Amino acid sequence: MSVPQTAVPVFQRHTALDDAQAIFTGVLFVSLGLLLFRQAGLLSGGTAGIAFLLHYATGRDPGGLFFVINLPFWWLAWRLMGREFTLKTFAAVALLSGAMAVSPQFVRFEELHPAYSALAGGLLLGAGCLFLARHRASLGGVTVTSLYAQEALGLSAGRVQLAIDAVIMLAAVFVIEPERVAYSLLGSVAMNVFIAINHKPGRYRAA
Repeated sequence: MSVPQTAVPVFQRHTALDDAQAIFTGVLFVSLGLLLFRQAGLLSGGTAGIAFLLHYATGRDPGGLFFVINLPFWWLAWRLMGREFTLKTFAAVALLSGAMAVSPQFVRFEELHPAYSALAGGLLLGAGCLFLARHRASLGGVTVTSLYAQEALGLSAGRVQLAIDAVIMLAAVFVIEPERVAYSLLGSVAMNVFIAINHKPGRYRAA
């Protein structure tokens, strides 16, 4: 009796259209999550969280701040993650910067509880970042660092980013009310737990 052979899965490359729709959808999810945070007076983690901190402290547009903060990370992304990842990430960051700048003109919430904003916004950010990661893209900055730690060191991207976000939340105490920081932390936990559960080495493979 012959022993049945286990079929070896064949992984197909993403097409340019696959990547484009994933980047657009991921950015759309993230921009909506950030809008929920912004209108509730909260802040996210990662590079966007740093942009929000500066926005609340100076009143400057968070979209422009987000783009500028990401500039020092392009060399790291190119050197560690490669040309394709860097170009896709640059496209995602540029799209999100524009979306952050214009989205308040198109979407407004009459009443928004901070707890809802934190949970819904955190999950939207987590889902959007997952779309991007599965198509070898990110939102730059802290995400580049956490994804590299996962691919090179075997660490959980979600846990690495959670640790960095904790530092951002500590700094937020000096900028916004402690209650808003607590809700922001809830959103950060929701986002990073979602990523930690759904983005693990070997669970999903794509070229």
